[in-house]
Amino acid sequence: MAAKTVVVMQGDQTGQELLDEAIRVLQPDVIGFDIQFETYDLSLENRRKTDNQVVYEAAQAMARTGFGIKAATITPEAKGDVGSPNAILRNEIDGKVIVRTGRRIPGIRPVAGAYAPISVVRMAVGDAYGAEEWREGDGVEEIAFRTEKIDRKTCRAVAEFSFQHARKLNGKVFGGPKYTVSPVYEGMLKEEMDEASKRYPDVSYEPQLIDATYALLLNSAGDPMVIPALNRDGDCLSDMVLQMFGSIAGAESVLLSFDDDFNIKTVMAEAPHGTAPTLEGKNIANPMAMILACASLLTYFEDRQASLASRAIYESTIECVREGVRTADLGGSATTSQFTDEVIKKIQTKLDVWSTMQNF
Repeated sequence: MAAKTVVVMQGDQTGQELLDEAIRVLQPDVIGFDIQFETYDLSLENRRKTDNQVVYEAAQAMARTGFGIKAATITPEAKGDVGSPNAILRNEIDGKVIVRTGRRIPGIRPVAGAYAPISVVRMAVGDAYGAEEWREGDGVEEIAFRTEKIDRKTCRAVAEFSFQHARKLNGKVFGGPKYTVSPVYEGMLKEEMDEASKRYPDVSYEPQLIDATYALLLNSAGDPMVIPALNRDGDCLSDMVLQMFGSIAGAESVLLSFDDDFNIKTVMAEAPHGTAPTLEGKNIANPMAMILACASLLTYFEDRQASLASRAIYESTIECVREGVRTADLGGSATTSQFTDEVIKKIQTKLDVWSTMQNF
């Protein structure tokens, strides 16, 4: 296949160290084909130095190439500082959907019997984030207001992708917004979910109110699930779902933008964790999530070689943990680089073996 170009967005502290490890997995001697890397330094120092111009340049490059992978970055709290690069990246590539998938890690005890993968598909824009807020009145009579909004295009993107993803996982679309209490606002997402279910009659569909979704998740251990959600609901759900599997190490986060026909246009993969400053320079942080982000990114290449490489990365990463190659956070003694070394060996072996098998 023609070499794809992936925009690599460097980050801060342990986030950058783990990105470096993950990129090792995408080298041609590992996956069997070339990827061109276009690198942008999104470290806090360089964002301040360029007044965030480097973030805009990275976003423009992603919009052009269609693919990006990002390290965790520091978001300074001081008002007037450069802020989070994620908001800029989302806006500039018109990101509509964030997908986070929790999955079982061998040897790590899940909470409430969660075994099958659970993907939360949330709005990447709108809703409670970016809402206009103000207060009126004084003392105990003071009232706080917030004006939120969602749009049908984003609702349709969330619904459409949810059913596509559920079909891919052989799972069901589960959950939804509080459409009974908010039929006009939250009901817009429910309307799009219902319409999408008609376009995907082969996908199981079990709509639930958001509060029921939380409760039922704690008793669900069967089929893979895909949960479409509003921005705020999805943010909260993601944190809970990932922890249900005992660790966020086995999860990746993907930001997606779409064309006018709701085909995927741009993909940015990253780990859902932060920069872990206390682990910087110690070679003990867990690179699983960043490695799985690479595997996820390859699934969007729409190429057989890339699909096989993605499968090999997923399987090799999980197998390493199952066989006891674990970093300290999972109860093991492997260093960051040792874990990656073992994953790479397994990937190479799998792809070697698979290349000798016909009709695989």
